[in-house]
Amino acid sequence: MTEISVTDIGPVRIGQVENVRAGTGCTVFISDAGMHAGIDVRGGGPASRETFLLNPITAAQRIHGVVLAGGSAFGLSAAGGVMKYLKERGIGLDVGVTKVPLVVQSDIFDLTVAEPDVYPDEAMGYEAAKKAFESPNYKDGNYGAGCGATVGKLCGMERCMKTGMGSYAVQLGELKIGAVVVLNALGDVFDWKNGRQIAGMRTPDGKAFSGSPHEMRQSMENARSIVENTTLGVIMTNARFHKGSLCKIAGMGQDGYARSIRPVHTSLDGDTVYALSVGDVSADREVVGLLASEVISEAIIRAVTNAESAYGFPAAKDLK
Repeated sequence: MTEISVTDIGPVRIGQVENVRAGTGCTVFISDAGMHAGIDVRGGGPASRETFLLNPITAAQRIHGVVLAGGSAFGLSAAGGVMKYLKERGIGLDVGVTKVPLVVQSDIFDLTVAEPDVYPDEAMGYEAAKKAFESPNYKDGNYGAGCGATVGKLCGMERCMKTGMGSYAVQLGELKIGAVVVLNALGDVFDWKNGRQIAGMRTPDGKAFSGSPHEMRQSMENARSIVENTTLGVIMTNARFHKGSLCKIAGMGQDGYARSIRPVHTSLDGDTVYALSVGDVSADREVVGLLASEVISEAIIRAVTNAESAYGFPAAKDLK
């Protein structure tokens, strides 16, 4: 099994735009010909658009774009800008009188990072889609939807840490699979291979990790008003699957969250995983699901190690 770039999996264009001053941004995944897609939502507070489109019983078999963004529910208008750009290029579901681009979206909560009244909008979505076509620019770190991502917020933002976007991909024979993650969890983050904590809530003096699960067991009152969370993931593979199998693969991908984040899937998170099929390679669904959970876990590590300190929140690389 060989590590590859997440941009080498198949015909998916990735563009991202961020507003550094406001601490928010968006990341767009686009397929000209459309892509099969599934979804699994485990968090209790998702901010999303067109989620039911990915239910196996609905008519549409392909979508044209996935948007990950900041801004919570306010940022959901970014998908409108992506749709506008795709329509201008003649991409979408042909309904006779026009083509309708099918675009789904999920957002993180980053309103408490910098400027709460500035968030992704149609203009930012349009710009990210244009980037995807004209100059694909995916990078791990404080970019796109990861611009305002943080973790370890059980006891408030003053004890959290900066994270961002992370990606990881592998090739096994002809099979390629990878993941992009926006890490914005309530809980703490661990290296799934050795169990070592690598990010999360800090002690009041900021010099050590405090332990979110321990704090939660002491008093659930700490968490009742904390809503600024949600980890988002996009799994991409060149294996040939349809919606039903992709929803299962997305569900197995959530195991990567469970291995790497504690606590996870709470009612205060909106944890969501998309799974995209962008090729025709024949592969076993269970093997792909297993690999999906592993690339998710590795992408989470990259979201920690590639983040830069910002907005007063330290990144792991800067902790002494």
